[in-house]
Amino acid sequence: MRHASGEAGGAERFYDALVGSFRQLGHHADEIAVDGDESSMERIKRNYLNCYDLDLSSYDMVVSTKAPSWLVRHPRHVCYLVHTIRVFYDMFEETFPRPGKALIADRDLIHQLDSGALAPPRCRALFSIGNEVSMRLRKYNGLDAEVLHPPLWSNDFHLGESGDYFLLPGRLHPWKRVDLVVQAMRQVKSDVKLKIVGVGEAEESLRALAAGDSRIEFLGRVDDAQLRDLYANALAVPFTPKREDYGYITLEAFASGKPVVTCTDSGEASVLVRDGVNGFVCDPRPAALAQAMDRLAGDRDLAVRLGRSGREWVEGLSWDKIAARLIDAAFEQAEERR
Repeated sequence: MRHASGEAGGAERFYDALVGSFRQLGHHADEIAVDGDESSMERIKRNYLNCYDLDLSSYDMVVSTKAPSWLVRHPRHVCYLVHTIRVFYDMFEETFPRPGKALIADRDLIHQLDSGALAPPRCRALFSIGNEVSMRLRKYNGLDAEVLHPPLWSNDFHLGESGDYFLLPGRLHPWKRVDLVVQAMRQVKSDVKLKIVGVGEAEESLRALAAGDSRIEFLGRVDDAQLRDLYANALAVPFTPKREDYGYITLEAFASGKPVVTCTDSGEASVLVRDGVNGFVCDPRPAALAQAMDRLAGDRDLAVRLGRSGREWVEGLSWDKIAARLIDAAFEQAEERR
């Protein structure tokens, strides 16, 4: 089940790859679009109710992924959790520093609905895309979810040269903390560039922050082929979001044979990146990032070696294994689960 919100990029491709993996195993699989509009609390409540009323009894099993899809009622419902509505979870205090009683009541309602729908018997089995999502689920909902790291939807990424630039792709949103890398770049002493790919709400402020440093380039949107080439010939990829759920940028970098520089509080990226093995995990400070970036720029053999390790890890992931695990969980008997 996916949102009908027209999500592009990683989310949309995630759903396509998941459905494709069921079909690859010989099963009939459909995507069911549900409304994920979160523009108002009334809209969110209506979406939850619509999913609760959704009749999917003609299917043998249902896999939910994002709120409010897990409100569906089905005897073989399993959840492959991408994330809950984060503004009501780990981002609540940051987004609403002085919430009123009504807003707190709304948050508590969302927690209750999610906890009830994701717990047995409403949900036969619970999985997540990463450790960050599972830890959040355990903290706020008291539920455990087995981690199944999703692979790339298609691995058309390729190896290239170890170039003279760091590549920073993705949406320019405050939560992605591109500003942290821009500030770090100002402290990098090596003769390297920073190429920023993407657009978003924070673009204007980021351009202002980078003003005067000719080494920092904003490339805007690029097509998939251009992006793969940019990955292939980069030196490394800095990726420093705040408590990221998963982050396909890490996988894309690894698939291109590039090390990743991330932060200790960057969520799943800080789990996938093993310090000194396939990249560096730094304190979320510009100086710490700059030091790691300078180290990679000064030792290209190290950058290549770390990137090769990342590529080996990402090549071990499998959509078919994930689909098979979800099917097995959906058809297990209750007594077997106990």
